[in-house]
Amino acid sequence: MEVKQDMGGTGHPRPISKRAFPLESLLMPQVPRSNYLHFKEEKQRLQLKKFLLHRMFLVAKIPANTEKKDITEYYEQVFQSILKRHLEEAVTGLLLIYPTSILHILESSNGTLFQILVDYVDRQKSETEFFIQGMKIIVVSHNIPARFFIQWHVSVIKVPVMYLDDVTQSQSLEELISEFLMQTHKLALYLFKTIKVGTKGPGDNLHQVAPELLLPEQIIMYLCKSAEFMDPETFLKMYNKPIHVTLDSEVVWPAPSRF
Repeated sequence: MEVKQDMGGTGHPRPISKRAFPLESLLMPQVPRSNYLHFKEEKQRLQLKKFLLHRMFLVAKIPANTEKKDITEYYEQVFQSILKRHLEEAVTGLLLIYPTSILHILESSNGTLFQILVDYVDRQKSETEFFIQGMKIIVVSHNIPARFFIQWHVSVIKVPVMYLDDVTQSQSLEELISEFLMQTHKLALYLFKTIKVGTKGPGDNLHQVAPELLLPEQIIMYLCKSAEFMDPETFLKMYNKPIHVTLDSEVVWPAPSRF
């Protein structure tokens, strides 16, 4: 309290109370106000995501007795070439090599996945006996929240599993696709929980440790032959096709007047 002399017209001094300015209220921590956009941005920042992440599911045919080394060296060479142009856009995923087919799950940026498909189309056109044939894109998941795989893994399904019934004859395409997606996601979740950072990956004994999570090869072969799914060349043509198409009415002369 501070006393000041104030005659106030009466001739007698009186104390005047001067209230302290509430500096404490300015120094108190403020409760942050945020919204859903800020939440999403913070989540992406914490995950160190510098680009939108996508996941692509591919199937293809390979000649019998194709060496694992040939397939892995091809893809590793492609990944290294792309990484020189697209820094920090690493590829993670899983490549399952069956006796006569492959199932490939890839996670990366849109540009990296695009370049992987471009390289495949170029190889297929330039090499008459390229060992990966009949590739089909089953589904592409855009802007996924996180990766399933910490790196790119390769696993050979050594022992072909015998099935009593051909499920492709008894199930519709929709049912087969549902089984494909459920099994691949279950397998990816299993590997996400079991594979630790720094380990070599699942190895070549998945058919022993998790046989119930592996798709029958007959489903993969059926999807390779299905006309409902795009091959990489058709997909790239659609990808590069302009969205805005100029109509004939927009190029006539004189230009139509609009009121």
